[in-house]
Amino acid sequence: MAEIARFYGLIIKMFFLKSEHNPPHFHALYGEYVGEFYIRTLEMFEGDLPPRAVSLVREWAELNQNELLKMYNSRTAHELPPLS
Repeated sequence: MAEIARFYGLIIKMFFLKSEHNPPHFHALYGEYVGEFYIRTLEMFEGDLPPRAVSLVREWAELNQNELLKMYNSRTAHELPPLS
């Protein structure tokens, strides 16, 4: 799993294993909390992130949605700018 961003105590990661790759999504970690978000809708479909963390992740993902989809499609990771 590649780390692609880090901000406000959140770590954003993406898997590139075929068996864990569909549908397009990324993972957010915040202390002991985790969340999985669909790239296309930015909906958290699994996890227990606190509401404030979910808001921050969605705000960041909205700014980087096109790049997240490019990474998903190419299966290559690079660091994305943090939310500031």
